[in-house]
This record gives sequence, C-alpha cells and structure tokens, in this order.
Amino acid sequence: MLEFPRWKVIWLWAITLVFALAAIPSITSTLGLALPTGVPAPKVNLGLDLAGGSHILLEADPSQVRQQRIEGMDESVRTKLKLAGGDIRISDISNRDGSLTFLVENPAKVDAVREAILPLTSGAGLTGARDWTINVVDGNRFVLTPTDEGIQQAVSQAMETAVEVVRKRIDALGTREPTIIRSGSNRIVVQVPGLQDPQALKNLLGQTAKLEFKLVDTSAIASDVARGIAPPGSEIVPYAEGKQGAPAASIAVKRLGGIRGDQLTNAQLTNNQQTNEPNVAITFTTEGGAKFAKLTTQNVNKPFAIILDGKVLSAPNINEPILGGSAVISGNFTTESANNLAISLRSGALPVDLKVVEERTVGPDLGADSIRKGMIAMAVGTLALMTFILVTYGRFGVYACIALVFNVMMILGVMALIGTTLTLPGIAGFVLTIGAAVDANVLINERIREERHRGRRVFQAIEVGYKEASRAIFDANITNVIAAISMAAFGSGPVRGFAIVLLIGIATSVFTAVTMTRLWVAQWLRRARPTEIAL
Repeated sequence: MLEFPRWKVIWLWAITLVFALAAIPSITSTLGLALPTGVPAPKVNLGLDLAGGSHILLEADPSQVRQQRIEGMDESVRTKLKLAGGDIRISDISNRDGSLTFLVENPAKVDAVREAILPLTSGAGLTGARDWTINVVDGNRFVLTPTDEGIQQAVSQAMETAVEVVRKRIDALGTREPTIIRSGSNRIVVQVPGLQDPQALKNLLGQTAKLEFKLVDTSAIASDVARGIAPPGSEIVPYAEGKQGAPAASIAVKRLGGIRGDQLTNAQLTNNQQTNEPNVAITFTTEGGAKFAKLTTQNVNKPFAIILDGKVLSAPNINEPILGGSAVISGNFTTESANNLAISLRSGALPVDLKVVEERTVGPDLGADSIRKGMIAMAVGTLALMTFILVTYGRFGVYACIALVFNVMMILGVMALIGTTLTLPGIAGFVLTIGAAVDANVLINERIREERHRGRRVFQAIEVGYKEASRAIFDANITNVIAAISMAAFGSGPVRGFAIVLLIGIATSVFTAVTMTRLWVAQWLRRARPTEIAL
C-alpha cells in the first residue's frame, strides 16, 4: 500500500502538475495579470451569470403548426388517392378556415376514399383521441379537421425539433455551453455567455431556413401575378428584398412537385470565381440528389425558383440536367449573410417561425461581483479548513493542506482543458467540493490514530489506516458520483453546471487526498523512519 516505484512517482507528479499548471491562465486572468505571448492559455469559460451575455426568449405560433399540418395533409391526400387508383377523382380542394375539404366527384367512391385516407391519421399520443377527424357532408364532401390533441402533439414535437436546431446553430458560432431550454408549451429560452450584442444571434435564430426548389409557372400572366392572382395549382411567391435584377416583385410557382431542402448533407460558404460574390454551395443526400436530378432532367430549358423562407432568392433557367447531387445558391448575399445561411441549412430548418418576444443583455459587472464574492467565500473556507486540519493533525495536516491546494488548482485545470463553463451554481459546487475534500484525510488520519491506539507500529498503522479508510472513501464518493451524473445527464443550465464541477471535484479530491498524500507519507516514512507520530 505504501510502495511507490520510481515510474509511478513520476507518473503521479506528472498528472498533478499538468492539471495544476493548466489552472494558471484562469487564475492570472481573474487577477488581471497577463501571460507572455505564445504561452498556451486554456481558460475556464464563464457562464452568463458571471461573464454577461445575451438572453433571448423565442416564441412559436401554434396556429402556424395547424396550417402546416393542413397543407401537409393536402399533399398527402392527393398523393394517396393518386396511388390508390380505381378512377378516384376529387375536386374543389380547399385548405382554408382550419380544415381540408375536397369533393369526391363519384359518390360511389366515398367509402374507397375514406379507406384510402384513414391510414393518414393516427392516435394523438396517450390521449386516446385521434389527431384528425374525418367527416362526410352532403354525401360526397370530405372535411378533415386537426383535433386539439393532435395540434398539441404537433406543437410539442415541433418545439423539440426547434430546440435541437437552435442548439446546432449556436454551437456553429463557436460559443461555449449555451443554455437552451423550453419554457412552457411554445417558448424557448436561449442564453449565450459572452455575447454582448444579441443582434447577430437574433438574425441567426430568426431565420427559419426552409429551403424549397419549385418550378416556375410560365403560363401565369404577369398582370394577374402582380394583382396576386395565380393559376390553379400555383401560388404567388415574392422576391427577397433587395434582389437586384428581379423582373417582377413576385412570381408564380407550382405548389406541388418541387423539392424541399431538408435532404442536405452539407452547406458551405463559397465565392463565385468570376465575380467573387459570396454564394452557398449545397450538397444533397443520395435520395435528395436523385430527386434533384430527376427534377432538372425532366424540366430542361424551364425556370425553377430557389425559395428561402417564402422569398425567392433567384429563378434560374435549367440549361442542362444537374446530376452531381450538388448546387450553388446565389442571392445577392453578403459574406456574413451567406455564412449564416450555410449554418442554418447545415443545422436544419426550423419547423416553425420563432419570434423574439424578450431580449436582454446581461452586463459583466454583476458577474464580476459574483466572482469576487465567490473567491472570498472560497478563500475564507479554505483558510478555515487549513487552520483546523493543521491544528488537529500536525504533519499529516500539512500534507492534507498541500493536497487541498493542488485539488483547487486541478479542478480549475481540468475545467480549462475540457472547455467546461463555470456558472454561479458552479462556484457553489466548487466551494462544496473544497469543504468535502478534507473528509478523506479526516477518515484516513482518524483510522491511523485508532490503529496506533490498538498498539500497531507506525508503519503498520499508516498502511492499515490508508487501506481501510480508502474503502469507505470510495464507497461514499460513488454515491456522490451517481447523483452528479444524474444531474448532469437530466439537468440543464445551472443544474448541469453544478453537477459538472461536482464530478470534477470528486475525482480530483480523491486523487489528491488519498493517492498523493499516501505518496508523500510513504516518502517521509522511508526517509525519517519515525517511531512515533503526532496524531
């Protein structure tokens, strides 16, 4: 138990010094000191409550989810009845007023239509209700209406997807440990530490990034399009603001038969080799590339519109089939807007529009005050512990105090190296870890004292003390680790920050309080050969 080969001594000191030295940049930064240029300087990232940053509250409109479901059902019904065959013809299709209605031209086909479209509905979670109601009025008119339970389920699913999309977009900005959580049924709270100007964040999150490729309806009359009148089966889509060279304010595109941009594998900022204008190069999945190749092959010499969030970016002519599974989007971009679009497309489209309903910037002054008070609490607690342990255990108290100092530095070093974020609850976890770090040394020293009272020699008492106390120490810390892992896995924001600091603190405190103090005691025993110890 007290045997340490030279390689093991070197290995233990190397681990201790590497993590302890990694804490120096964070400590010097807190004290306002600067390190020499060129020196690696990993630092602990500070959370919103310590470093300041941006807080944004986003809200989705449930009515938009309802309309999306109706439009999606419209396309599904058309496709389903087309595949069903049996000479089923429908007309007078409308998706207005919160329902989808259509007329079955042959009343004898009503039962066949119901049988075909019934699989398009399903149960709404565990509510026992269906997500759609299907009614037949006047003998041959179908009315499909989404139920409240179905809408609630759709809103919940849309918000879960939106949270993940928002997280991917913010992570692409290079920020550390943002807080992104749902608030209520249709709101998302976003907190990004260190970001003092929320405008760039708002621009990125406010973009739905719903990309579509639709064929232009060349049969549309320009005067009708200008008045908002589209041919049957088409819709009017405006050009994006500031689009230069647009022949008209809006164009008519085919409602069905296009391709959505949800089948992308990559999107990158590029530059036009001739004009050097920023563009966005996109790459489709295998399935998406096949659809895009089919669309362009069947419509050579016809224009198609590239639509982003309901606005036409451009409407180029298909000169030849595009078979490579990739394309370039141009739209009078700036470098920043093109990069943001690439990030948005890579992250996926938001299932619903998110509106900023609250925003605020947290200044760093409050965080600086919290850091100062946290440092004071840490210093007072550390000094009090050191005083107690020195008075109580003498030489062994000195080893415990040295281990405590290394423990503090190693916690900061590990946090800096793995890029975790320190929040105000994290400081609380830090102080708690320091208080609990001495527990192991108390258990060890008291066990050594008991073994001496039983008449064991110094060497045997220390060896048995470390061996027996280590079991209790590991058992006690395993329970803390389980609790901390649970908080880190299922918690978010401040709870997760507290758990991460606690996990790191448990590992470093056990290492320094048990392994390193045992090394120092073993070296002292071999050097001094004491016959008595003051415990």
